[in-house]
Amino acid sequence: MKEGPIARLLLRLATVLVLAFLLAPMVAVVLLSFSPTELLALPPRGFSLRWYGEFLESSRWLLAMKNSFIVAGATTVVATVLGTMAALGLQLGRFRGKAVLVTILTLPMVTPYIVTAAAMFFAYSLVGLTGSLAGLVLAHTVVAVPFVVVSVLATLQTFDTTLLRAAASLGASPATAFLRVVVPNIWPGIAAGAIFAFATSLDEFVITLFMAGPGQFTLPRQMYASVREFLSPTILAAATMLFLCSLGFLLVSEAVRLRAERRGRA
Repeated sequence: MKEGPIARLLLRLATVLVLAFLLAPMVAVVLLSFSPTELLALPPRGFSLRWYGEFLESSRWLLAMKNSFIVAGATTVVATVLGTMAALGLQLGRFRGKAVLVTILTLPMVTPYIVTAAAMFFAYSLVGLTGSLAGLVLAHTVVAVPFVVVSVLATLQTFDTTLLRAAASLGASPATAFLRVVVPNIWPGIAAGAIFAFATSLDEFVITLFMAGPGQFTLPRQMYASVREFLSPTILAAATMLFLCSLGFLLVSEAVRLRAERRGRA
């Protein structure tokens, strides 16, 4: 059944309205971040980079941003390695209970973060990892790994496993076959998973609030502290920067996906 022009027009209008509804709060934050005064009004009464300057001149905000990128970078490396290995094992392995294992690995994606954070706090406190950088990275890794697993598993659906047998017949070791056969074919899924892992860790707040010590406060945690202590428009500049980072990750992920599609058609 063909869609008429009116149906297509209504669909496009509904799409635009939904997108506008979702983006309106963030657009307001971006506009207010350029306000020249502490008294916020929309639209802003002028244009100024005052709050961005205060952000870049504040040692606490800069340390929070540094901590965020350190934790997100370490989380991305660990989650990408673990998630990729788990996805390969699930796709290439032949064993019972595979569906149950996939469900367990992706469970952190649907579990409320407050539940995950409380469980991690009590579990990690038994081994002395609470309040440490290593504990925070491991906690972020738990919620980042499922994104890598799902992304790599989706890419492995189109991977021809006979290539591994061909590589083995030519004398390639398992490590060589993985690096020279598997990785070049599934790298879009690995890259997309790494991007989502980085973005997840960068924006994570609830788990950080439970697990981080005084020296590991990240940008989202510093934003929360600023709201509680003194509501300064500097927080709007920080929120805008986080939004632009997330938008950049989304664009990179989409570019990777489109490149993989063009390669598949070729």
